Amino acid sequence: MCVESDGCEIEGCSSSDEVRTLSGSMSPALTPSPDLHPCKPGHKFRAALLRCRSPAAAAGILTFGNILNYMDRYTVAGVVQDIQKHFDQTDSGVGLLQTVFICSFMVAAPIFGYLGDRFNRKVILSCGIFFWSIVTLLSSFISKEHYWLFVLSRGLVGIGESSYSSISPTIIGDLFTNNSRTMMLSVFYLAIPLGSGLGYILGSSAKVAAGDWHWALRVSPVLGLTAGTLILVFVPEPKRGSADQIGGRYRTSWCCDMKALAKNRSYVFSSLASAAVSFATGAFGMWIPLYLTRAQEVQKTAVPCGKNQICNSTDSMIFGGITCVTGLLGVVIGAATTRLCRQKTERADPLVCAVSMLGSAIFICLIFVVAKKSIIGAYVCIFIGETLLFLNWAITADILMFVVIPTRRATAVAFQGFTSHLLGDAGSPYLIGLISDSLQKSYATSTLWKFLSLGYALMLCPFIIVLGGMFFLATALFFLDDREKADRHLAQLTPRSSSVKVGQI
Repeated sequence: MCVESDGCEIEGCSSSDEVRTLSGSMSPALTPSPDLHPCKPGHKFRAALLRCRSPAAAAGILTFGNILNYMDRYTVAGVVQDIQKHFDQTDSGVGLLQTVFICSFMVAAPIFGYLGDRFNRKVILSCGIFFWSIVTLLSSFISKEHYWLFVLSRGLVGIGESSYSSISPTIIGDLFTNNSRTMMLSVFYLAIPLGSGLGYILGSSAKVAAGDWHWALRVSPVLGLTAGTLILVFVPEPKRGSADQIGGRYRTSWCCDMKALAKNRSYVFSSLASAAVSFATGAFGMWIPLYLTRAQEVQKTAVPCGKNQICNSTDSMIFGGITCVTGLLGVVIGAATTRLCRQKTERADPLVCAVSMLGSAIFICLIFVVAKKSIIGAYVCIFIGETLLFLNWAITADILMFVVIPTRRATAVAFQGFTSHLLGDAGSPYLIGLISDSLQKSYATSTLWKFLSLGYALMLCPFIIVLGGMFFLATALFFLDDREKADRHLAQLTPRSSSVKVGQI
């Protein structure tokens, strides 16, 4: 029995003579039989299937599933005006939808993190996708008298989606290492802005095409069921830490995992910084399209939505398109900048995140200054601000991979998600709506004051973003020490036997 330097007892420290590959197990002494015979049809199909289960194909399928995850999450935001009118809800009542979703998401995340470090991950992923797809589809048939049931359905969807967000990055982490892992995680996290933007576009387009906003919730479930099936068939279940050649039989208790993560200062500060990002993106995702619509009503370029007509979705579609483009630019620029800055300093990852956060706060502040006079100017500020904000998503995930050992990464991802949602977007949509409602009650309600009250409420976001930048600077102070500690733990877990060669992935 071995003991880590942080005091955690590890189960199973002996190495095995068996070589593990993604397609199964193979002994080093195994040689081809001289009695060759033609493959049966079933064997040919299995061989073709195994060839398709490459790490690159697995990463592509997991990225597709992540796109659908975020697409479903923001489809509701794309038709928020119609939902507000249909159920006759205030700003805070509509904001409650996202808050309930995120609360259930963050409560379930640690549970799935625990399961993901101990059981078959792709089965958990598939079950989660099937669950939220079915619940989303059923929620589209809820009548306007049962708003509480619609809110509850969003909570159930959050449980299903938390399984995916907690576990899928750890599979990619076990399939790739170093710069390859950075690149694949960057592609994977492109799904956040891309899926979010497509959620607005899908919701708005389906609503306009069908003449009914309920159809916005009936497209993504079909794609979700497809993604769940692809994961079951084509995504392998690599041994935890296989890319780092540590086998996967090394496990510590859940209490030891949590104690080690709590002592990991880089992990703690980067998690708090992620919470600041989540606060801003959660509030923006729910309220910016509505804010821009109210701005156009103030400028007399649009009229308020009537009770018996479909609301204009132009702003939702434009905002969705901007989110897709800025997400792509942000993640690509972030990965390229980090790789370039690593040649200058080993603290490049948290420093790039800190600078991008502080720059983003400036342009997000300008949105509320120019929106009253120029919608185009507001879109320009949104474009630059979101690009800078999205720079840090994949980098934050890579920071976690550097400072946390493979056998507790699912737990680390889950609790980072829990923290970022608890302190971030779990409350920000509802909080912004609540502040907006309170300001509207202070004065006589008018089109101008409805616009201004929401803008004043959203001004909280840039201040939170600046705070997140400070947390990333704190991460930079401890990053090298925590990474070195993780490397020492990894060296202890790596089998010392040189006689066994691990098959290449």
